[in-house]
Amino acid sequence: MRVALAAAAAADPRDVPVGAVVFDAEGRELARAANAREALGDPTAHAEVLALRAAAQVMGDGWRLEGATLAVTLEPCTMCAGALVLSRIGRLVFGAWEPKTGAVGSLWDVVRDRRLNHRPEVRAGVLEPECAALLADFFDTHRP
Repeated sequence: MRVALAAAAAADPRDVPVGAVVFDAEGRELARAANAREALGDPTAHAEVLALRAAAQVMGDGWRLEGATLAVTLEPCTMCAGALVLSRIGRLVFGAWEPKTGAVGSLWDVVRDRRLNHRPEVRAGVLEPECAALLADFFDTHRP
């Protein structure tokens, strides 16, 4: 999660500081990204989606990220939760809960939906205070 926090800290100052990192089954970093919606003018440029795309390129097995772990500083939204399910990620680790848009237990629970054909292992609340503080600091300065 510390690597994901470092990725979040590198976000463009206009973007919400969310960081995501994908590790392979042996714990080697495959890719990292920060939110870049504002920087890229792309509504899908969430940290998770960017990191999953980059990791798939590195793994070279098409789009499957079986056995990999996605660590992200904030509970994924529905788009990102869907993307990580579709990528066949083996494990999701996230920091802060997102009660307004979270799709890993807060508002929805996409990753545990038995109707889907893949359900990653989930570990929530890792370094939650640090992850939440990064977001609180951003919103304190951007939306007073």
